[in-house]
Amino acid sequence: MRPAPRPVWTVPAPPGSPYHRLARTPLHRWWRLLVGSLLILVSAIALMIPAGVAVAVIHFATGGGEPVLSETEILGDPTADLALQLVLLAVFIPPVLFAAWVVQRRRPGTLSSVLGRLRWRWLLLCCGLAVVACLLSVGLAYLVEELFPTAPPAEPEHWVGWSEFLLPAVLILLLVPFQATAEEYVFRGWLLQGIAACTLETRTGRIGRAASAVFRTPWPAIAVSGVLFTAGHGYTGWGLLDIFGFAVLAGWLAVRTGGLEASIAIHVFNNLMAFWLIAAFGQLDSALQQGDVPLQTVIADLIPLAVYGALVVFAARWRRVATVSPPAGDRAPVPAS
Repeated sequence: MRPAPRPVWTVPAPPGSPYHRLARTPLHRWWRLLVGSLLILVSAIALMIPAGVAVAVIHFATGGGEPVLSETEILGDPTADLALQLVLLAVFIPPVLFAAWVVQRRRPGTLSSVLGRLRWRWLLLCCGLAVVACLLSVGLAYLVEELFPTAPPAEPEHWVGWSEFLLPAVLILLLVPFQATAEEYVFRGWLLQGIAACTLETRTGRIGRAASAVFRTPWPAIAVSGVLFTAGHGYTGWGLLDIFGFAVLAGWLAVRTGGLEASIAIHVFNNLMAFWLIAAFGQLDSALQQGDVPLQTVIADLIPLAVYGALVVFAARWRRVATVSPPAGDRAPVPAS
């Protein structure tokens, strides 16, 4: 007598589903996005407490001063404050993966790509393209500033030297990849897929069918997750366009390439470049300060992003990167216990 099959916990989306539809499994319900988002927030806050304490202990154990609680400082040292902020953002990764498994009952890897995992070779290629885009961004920013100055002349900035640059540079290198990846999993993974799963396919009538036709596309989810991403930053004026443009491109690339690799790569190297430049000129105390951004700077940012998007799409076609989930026979369900 054959034993009864073990019940499965995770249920996949239908074969051939694009990235933004991977959360629309047979078990999809509208409330799962809300419950999962609450679980992510509560879990992340719970993780922030020990993570923050650990950073503070390391800071004090290595000779750091007393904490300075103000609007711009916490630990009283720009390098330590930056490390703390990056760590507090990085802790979102485990809660997002956990919520996908527990609340949406799907494989956590489907947040990464249509293959249910990070495609490391593809990620490495995207990193190379991101380096090209970042170098173009730096060069274009300096060119725009020379042609269209955005601020009155000031004293020239000076290189702080290796003795002051090395420690923050290493910490930035170690922590930024986790911080940027966490933001991608939250906004281009969890939120984009969760919103896109609400397709309104059961609606009837002319308006309902028209709304369903729109919500079956990735654009409402890209737009809403992009607005939330923008709201999570402190930019104003043209800076809102800058960060929203980045969010839209990152969301579109996730759908177009079937995973988060392209958006993770450009996010990581964009932040690495920004923080390294700030550290190199001794301005870490303003590393996390945000606000208005001149239009010239926004243009200098968005043009390299557009170039990066074009390069990624070309590379994805050349490499024949998977953009939809594989046939059912290529996937093994995860047992409930």
